[in-house]
Amino acid sequence: MKKIKFGTTNEQVSAVVFGCMRLNKAKDPVEVIQTAYDHGITFIDHADIYGGGDCETIFADALAKTSIKREDLFIQSKCGIIPGKLFDFSKEHIIEAVEGSLKRLRVDYLDSLLLHRPDTWMDPFEVNEAFEALHQAGKVRYFGVSNQNPMQIEFLKKGVQQPLVANQLQFGLMHTGMIDQELQVNMKTPGSFDHDGGLLMYSRLHDMTIQAWSPYQYGFFEGVFIGNEKFPELNQALEEMAEKYGITPTGLASAWILSHPANFQVIAGTMTPSRIVEIAKASEVQLSKEDWYKLYLAAGNMLP
Repeated sequence: MKKIKFGTTNEQVSAVVFGCMRLNKAKDPVEVIQTAYDHGITFIDHADIYGGGDCETIFADALAKTSIKREDLFIQSKCGIIPGKLFDFSKEHIIEAVEGSLKRLRVDYLDSLLLHRPDTWMDPFEVNEAFEALHQAGKVRYFGVSNQNPMQIEFLKKGVQQPLVANQLQFGLMHTGMIDQELQVNMKTPGSFDHDGGLLMYSRLHDMTIQAWSPYQYGFFEGVFIGNEKFPELNQALEEMAEKYGITPTGLASAWILSHPANFQVIAGTMTPSRIVEIAKASEVQLSKEDWYKLYLAAGNMLP
């Protein structure tokens, strides 16, 4: 399993993350957790809203049935969403959410906590109070954000003293906006439209780890592009290149992300053990720059 440096910390973590959003749909949670661990995936991603909180409880129950030790895992959770109602970065909510996650996970601390989606009411100094209280109590080691742009991160930094070391963002072969905007500079093309404020370059400048969520999806949760007849050119390229590198198309789509020099992690949310193995194996494959661009173009992108 490829290891990467986690943000500005000294932590070396697995490049592939086991995403627990669908853990409540797993046929055998023990098997998928054990499979991930056996193949070097030791970074675990949760959120307090996954399964209405059930995913964290299921994880704790399943983990107890393995021989895996808490200290051998890097456990992350996210907070700030009250589904269907509001986003809430208040001190009270952040602390309450973390306490809830710790209780459900049956652990004493989180390795990482991310603010899940932006809250337009966020007060950086109030967020700082929550972060400092959690950090000083030994309940959270590191902090970051999810789905936030550079200006929102800079605004948080106005008050937050803890380093913001990660940003969880949708990225993959069919979600390449961060790449498109960098390549199509000073052009009147769809790809030149800047949705994210130069997020990729900002992340690289500030050594923030980007965690790519839903890396195999297209559209807004419309489905998986791998093996999908809607994308014949991309899938032909994936099939041919996967054979060249000795991995599967799913593995190749993962390797495409991890081969970029921007310190990405890939969040694997599959609950199928064989797919976990495919993705873990691919983490050690480094695509050539030529092949990386070939897949980028096969996904329907352009070069100026």
